[in-house]
Amino acid sequence: MRKLRRKNQDQAQAIDLTPMLDVVFIMLIFFIVTASFIKVPGVEVAKTEAISGTSRKAAILVAINANNEIWMDKNLVEPDAVKLQLIRLFTENPKGGLVIQADNNANVATVGLVADTAIEIGLTDIAVSTLTE
Repeated sequence: MRKLRRKNQDQAQAIDLTPMLDVVFIMLIFFIVTASFIKVPGVEVAKTEAISGTSRKAAILVAINANNEIWMDKNLVEPDAVKLQLIRLFTENPKGGLVIQADNNANVATVGLVADTAIEIGLTDIAVSTLTE
């Protein structure tokens, strides 16, 4: 009889961690679902200074370096493949906008090509990144 009481006491003193683990997993799923993922372009550029500007969040970053090379998602993209890559990135995050990071020595025609292609696929929130003071 004494052994039965001891087993009941041991079970009463044990802490059940299952509810706490359930809450942690639910929080983990919530944070993963609500996180916004920004894909970095893959190349550093020397940005132009601007007198005025506003800050905004972007989901798609496109970098154009001094050699007029277009970088998206850490990959060099040929001008013919810009539309395909923008469509892929836009379908992954349709609520996000596009930010073009153009180098000081980049050609305006290359920036225009990326912006025109974005407008063509339905991306209307487009901005050019500049230095802030």
